Amino acid sequence: MIRLFLLLALLAAPAHAERIKDIARFAGVRANALTGYGVVVGLSGTGDQNLEFTIQSLKSATARLGVLIPPGIAPQLKNAAAVMITAELPPFAKPGQRLDVTVSALGQAKSLRGGTLLLAPMQGADGEVYALAQGNLAVGGFGAEGKDGSKIVVGTPSSGRIPGGASVERAVASPFAGDAALRLDLTEQDFSAARAVTQTINRAMGSIATTDDAATISIRAPADTAARMALAAQIESLEVRLAPPAARVIVNARTGTVVIGGEVRILPSAVAHGNLTVRITENQQASQPGAFGGGRTAVTQQSTVEAAEAPGRMQMFQPGARLGDIVDAVNALGAAPGDLVAILEALKAAGALRAELVVI
Repeated sequence: MIRLFLLLALLAAPAHAERIKDIARFAGVRANALTGYGVVVGLSGTGDQNLEFTIQSLKSATARLGVLIPPGIAPQLKNAAAVMITAELPPFAKPGQRLDVTVSALGQAKSLRGGTLLLAPMQGADGEVYALAQGNLAVGGFGAEGKDGSKIVVGTPSSGRIPGGASVERAVASPFAGDAALRLDLTEQDFSAARAVTQTINRAMGSIATTDDAATISIRAPADTAARMALAAQIESLEVRLAPPAARVIVNARTGTVVIGGEVRILPSAVAHGNLTVRITENQQASQPGAFGGGRTAVTQQSTVEAAEAPGRMQMFQPGARLGDIVDAVNALGAAPGDLVAILEALKAAGALRAELVVI
């Protein structure tokens, strides 16, 4: 049975201070996804067996090293596996820096434990090679299998990581040092937040910032790279006072988690809640035959079904009820978190819930 939990957000203050670096980032300062294809060798019989594309990959890898496998000979690949390699190229990464890579089995490999990734190129979205990956895998999961087909798997042995397993070979050009103006992008689109950030920057550094929209702020910056870096560092350290966030109620339908924001309001309304309980009791009775009847003892089943409905209690919400009032009302009704979801949906349908109800 899935347990349901209720998480209650703290009451929000009228305004609170946040560092700009925590709510926004400069355009162009972003990571780039890298992907590659490779072959892992050195497995202890848990590889891809006889997959054709793995055989082709192994032949290609050995051919680059000067070893040619004769035509018609298919190597047994119990100790090798085809894999996909993924990594993130951080902003301002330079050639020679190391990246952590994740290696995942592509074919029938049961485990990559003990394997070594052969040298593999990693490409960006533009098809260019930006890093080369190679190294020994660290695999957290493991699996075991018996001859009768029974098996046990803990974790994910078909995936592993290579800390520092990729070397950056090409840097990504960043528009941070080339554009005439710096653009600051908010992590969440909000008109009041964009206006507050613009005013904070202008008060601290003069009229250098303008609001483009609810998510972007343009900042005039000097052409010198060092001066731009210093300006960006100063802007990130500024603190801005933000208005309370929008009123939201978040419901996770899979786990039963309910998060109620501090700005949620309830209009005047009344809620009644009651539970119907059904109880089924099974009793077994033995039936004995007569002394000279020649019969056999039989067991009979008797079922008793009872239904009881708890009396419904009504709770009144006063105008402008806040988070604490909602919690008190739910506790007074004796509602479980699962019942709370139904109550909130009913309040929203009735127009009494002044908040956005988000189901994830």
